Amino acid sequence: MISFEEYLIQKKINALTWQSAAPEKWAEFKVLFEQMHPDSFTAQKKFLINDLRRMYPVEK
Repeated sequence: MISFEEYLIQKKINALTWQSAAPEKWAEFKVLFEQMHPDSFTAQKKFLINDLRRMYPVEK
């Protein structure tokens, strides 16, 4: 099983930037992620993940 931080890297979301900007939401998502399979988490949060990807992109 992958960690939440590894999952965010796969989804091209900068975990550190997001955690700094919105720590409550980051913690909420982390708890949910740890309670379910990554595919289920993706299906449940698909549209929110897309928004997060735009707000906190991984720097290249």
